[in-house]
Amino acid sequence: MAVKYNKSLFDKAKGIKIDVGCGIFKQKGCIGMDIVKHPNVDIKHDVQKFPWPVPDDICTQIIMSHIWEHVEPKYRFQVMDECWRICRHDGQLFIACPYAGSFLEAAHPAHYMCPNEATFQFFDPDYQLWHSCSYKKPLPWKIVRILTALGGTIEIILEPRKDKRGKALPTPEKAVIQGSVKLIERKDVEEVHVTMPKKTRKGKR
Repeated sequence: MAVKYNKSLFDKAKGIKIDVGCGIFKQKGCIGMDIVKHPNVDIKHDVQKFPWPVPDDICTQIIMSHIWEHVEPKYRFQVMDECWRICRHDGQLFIACPYAGSFLEAAHPAHYMCPNEATFQFFDPDYQLWHSCSYKKPLPWKIVRILTALGGTIEIILEPRKDKRGKALPTPEKAVIQGSVKLIERKDVEEVHVTMPKKTRKGKR
């Protein structure tokens, strides 16, 4: 499908920064895309409509600051694939949103389920979760950094696994990094045995 876009924004650009779901707080130096037209919004578009009006392989930086939690879960794989399409081989995707189960996640009535450290392993073939996608594997990313904050947020930086022509790089046949959560065995806690009181039989009449 041919992508329609505003040529005045992109034709002379060799690498741009785009703020997806920017609202009124567009990041400095970025092209802003949002579903609602504001003075700071350059592209009025719903992120859940595909394809986005942005050319292939043009973005050096894609910012998704507190938009992930407003994307319906059924569209999230497509959103990640669309970010992959518009991102240059040497570009980065930055996502910031509430942490799963945090106070901030529950604070907004319109928030959908939020991610934890394992969520974005579904997009990185170094992890088993990517290989577990049996129907259609997401376009491959590499997780560069995951940072959680005490305020209840999580920040993720990813880079697309693609070459200069925009083609996906070969992916490992199996996970390089096994497991996602390290369980810590607590040896300093004494075992507690609970004994239930025995039932007494009532005397026969």
